[in-house]
Amino acid sequence: MRIVVCVKHVPDIQSERALGPDGRAVRDGGDGTLNELDENAVEAALALVEGAGDGSVTVLTVGPDDAVDAVRKGLQMGADEAVHVVDDAIAGSDALGTARVLAAAVRHLDAQTPVDLVVTGMAGLDGLTSLLPTALAQLLDLPALPLGAELTVDVAARTVRVRRNLDHATEVLEAPLPAVVSVTDQANEPRYPNFKGIMAARKKPVTTLALADLGVDPTEVGAAGARTQVVAAAARPAREDRVLVNDDGTAGVRLAQYLVEHKLV
Repeated sequence: MRIVVCVKHVPDIQSERALGPDGRAVRDGGDGTLNELDENAVEAALALVEGAGDGSVTVLTVGPDDAVDAVRKGLQMGADEAVHVVDDAIAGSDALGTARVLAAAVRHLDAQTPVDLVVTGMAGLDGLTSLLPTALAQLLDLPALPLGAELTVDVAARTVRVRRNLDHATEVLEAPLPAVVSVTDQANEPRYPNFKGIMAARKKPVTTLALADLGVDPTEVGAAGARTQVVAAAARPAREDRVLVNDDGTAGVRLAQYLVEHKLV
């Protein structure tokens, strides 16, 4: 079973973020990291291969040079190989443009060795559109099983099943392989790379591809091919409702009063 996990390199959500004059997120802070929600996708793929006792996991990303750090983290977690698609024309891609590049990369990998399953995280923490998994499935003409809180594969029957937790119901989706699945942060607890994994990752291959390698028209991706545009952005106003309480022994009572007064309990 070959699984491709699509991951994203995003700015650290704990840092101060901003949009530049072009409406794009400023990404030159040097604090980029593997999208936290994609760690659940990597963990899900690794668990499936380990459970089946056979197979491989390829981590795939699209982005500038430093985006390679995202797939290196996937390798440290245990993935077998990594692919990084980097090309100046990709800059400014929206979710659809990124999906086009990822779809072409998955086809490229599938032509080498058939891909049985594509797994993604539920969203990128920079844009939070959640559009990419279903767009990717549509472009690949594969079944889409989004937002799985539980993921299982029947290797013999060649089917994939996900359980989705909705507000007032639980939904189970099943589809034949190959398929595209996204998983939520309820799916698992991602493993933390240990020293052995970090050292092993140094020897694992990272393949770099450009749009020309994938047969992607540069005008269909990047800013030129974007279907969405940021028309306005403003800095978040400073909060004015903060109350600093020095604990003189009454902080607990005052906190309780605050919660009651603001109908928070």
